[in-house]
Amino acid sequence: MQSYTKTFLAVAAIGAASLTSQVSSAASVQNTTTAAAAVAVLKPATAPAIRLAGVAKVAAEDSLRARIKYETVKWGGKPVQTLDEASRILLARAAAEKAGLGDVGLSYHDVYGVIEAETSWIERTGASKDGTPNVGLAQFEPRTARGLGLQDPSDPVQAVFAAALYMKQGAQWAAGKIGHLKMQPGEHAAKLREGVSVYYNLSIKGRNKWDGLNTAQLPMETQRHIRNAVAGAREAAELVRKLEA
Repeated sequence: MQSYTKTFLAVAAIGAASLTSQVSSAASVQNTTTAAAAVAVLKPATAPAIRLAGVAKVAAEDSLRARIKYETVKWGGKPVQTLDEASRILLARAAAEKAGLGDVGLSYHDVYGVIEAETSWIERTGASKDGTPNVGLAQFEPRTARGLGLQDPSDPVQAVFAAALYMKQGAQWAAGKIGHLKMQPGEHAAKLREGVSVYYNLSIKGRNKWDGLNTAQLPMETQRHIRNAVAGAREAAELVRKLEA
């Protein structure tokens, strides 16, 4: 009898353990199914949001393109198409706002000035000293363009927007280079803009030689870029006064 009872209890215990395991497995399957269902519910809500953001960006850029006008000018003895004055200001303003240049002490005048220093607002193809092509209004090398997310350097909207973003990076870099110098606010602003031209115009190796005090030892092309960017910024201010008069 005792042997039978022990055998019965052992079987009962095994059965209970098996039942517990089945219940646990069922719960696990149910939880997994529930989790999968939750993920399935979340995915459709996330993907369209990303797509819609991209659509909104394209729509904004297309709206800007629709407002841009062109004029024909002589360049190198040949007629070429370029943005008219009002369109240059419009694009420079939009790019400066998009990049948040005000946060780093720059403005749309500076965007206008850098494009003026690069190409005089006439799209063209140049090359660095090593033969690397520089394309479009903002004269970006292919690698730099990719880093900025610039898909079509020949598109003026994309190019100037990327230029403004690059200028913001340059201003942040320059601020770190001149942070130790004791200057009045006006001197600091001028030196910051020097740094933006240095960042924009030189390779990493070349720009890292600049310390905020040795501008006169920089390559002549970079010194010219600094002067032309400043002159271009002044030109932008004059254009705005003329257009708004």
